[in-house]
Amino acid sequence: MILGGLADDLTGGLELAAMLVAEGVSTLLATSASAAKAIGNADAVVIAQKTRIAPAPEARALFEAGASVLRAAGARQLFFKYCATFDSTDTGNIGPCIEVLMAQTGSEFTACCPTFPEYQRAVFQGHLFVGDRLVSESPKKDDPVTPMTDPDLVRVLQRQTTQRVGLISHLDVRAGATAIAQRVAMLRSEGIDCAIADAADHQDLAHLAEATVHWPLMTGGSSLAAHYPALWRQLGWLDSRRAPDDFPPVRGHGVVLVGSCAEQTRRQLDVFARSHPVLALDLKAHVRGDDVVGAALAWADARLSVEPIAVSTSDTPANVALLQAEFGVARLAASAEDLLGRIASGLRARGARRFLIAGGETSGAVLAHLGIDRLQVGPFAGPSLPLALDVTSTSTNSSSDPLVVCLKSGKLAGLDAFEVALDRMASGGSVVSAATAEEQPA
Repeated sequence: MILGGLADDLTGGLELAAMLVAEGVSTLLATSASAAKAIGNADAVVIAQKTRIAPAPEARALFEAGASVLRAAGARQLFFKYCATFDSTDTGNIGPCIEVLMAQTGSEFTACCPTFPEYQRAVFQGHLFVGDRLVSESPKKDDPVTPMTDPDLVRVLQRQTTQRVGLISHLDVRAGATAIAQRVAMLRSEGIDCAIADAADHQDLAHLAEATVHWPLMTGGSSLAAHYPALWRQLGWLDSRRAPDDFPPVRGHGVVLVGSCAEQTRRQLDVFARSHPVLALDLKAHVRGDDVVGAALAWADARLSVEPIAVSTSDTPANVALLQAEFGVARLAASAEDLLGRIASGLRARGARRFLIAGGETSGAVLAHLGIDRLQVGPFAGPSLPLALDVTSTSTNSSSDPLVVCLKSGKLAGLDAFEVALDRMASGGSVVSAATAEEQPA
């Protein structure tokens, strides 16, 4: 195995795997360390787990288990994939998980680069931008769980880790791999263990990939990892470009499950509601024990066979804050995930086979309720719309009755994303290389 990926949520893990597949790399996506043991002859394995907002000790334990499996399988490099907006809090979990991976790999230095050019996420002088605005001026500032109010990623990461954090500036990155190596040597001589790396576009990411391809550990966004396969081929680690496996069309009922409260997801839901039935779930009623699941499935029974439907726990930041104050952040999040997961299971029993799931934490909960822990990944065909087929024997009874999922990041994709993804599930889809994809507006 060449690369062992670890992602802090399911949407990010699928995105990373899909970008590697689009570059001709055979890749398995697993939702746990134990599921990743069945790797076959994959060139890359990505373990995606719900660790972004887990308590730091739990996240560290999950990353340690995942890293152990990947290293035992012979991974040349571990790659920690996190969100392009560096979603985290002052207690973690990016910093704590990097510490675990550095210890596992014996790394004396690593770097962080969340840049995602396809959606105009860029880092300049250590500051994270969303389009032409600092992340602290973007909708991410109002995230109900991981608000990003400080754009300086050096400061953000330093508050999470005992490692000393520095900066690889755009001047070094633009100058190429040799200049990056020189800057790293200088940082190490100053006792710095980890650095935020500036990057604005794919040229910058290509330079970073060249500089870090031999490192035992690198961290960042999917777009950075998409530049490794070409280097692997130059080094003789990977055969000539492999065409991705055909991704079959799936004709079963289409369902959208929305747990993300991101502004972009709420806009996407509004667009979908113009032409399809949408049910807003009463999360408060579910918390107090009402049969919200039964009511939702009864509502779906009259509509599912006619057209795609959506069910949602999403709400405005103000309303979410009120519910969090009443029930607690952890309890409310767990209740929302349980509600959508149980509804998903009921919908599958009613013939739903195409699932778009919006939100990283929601995606993990829904896949768990569906009994899915391994996925065959389709090639990347546009930002935030990667698809995957369930290959878990306990969930899929026969190859003629597959279940296909799109795990959509809450903050990304166009306003018509729900319709586009469901259509791609039904018809297949074209391939766009992550390293050459046309950049999209923020």
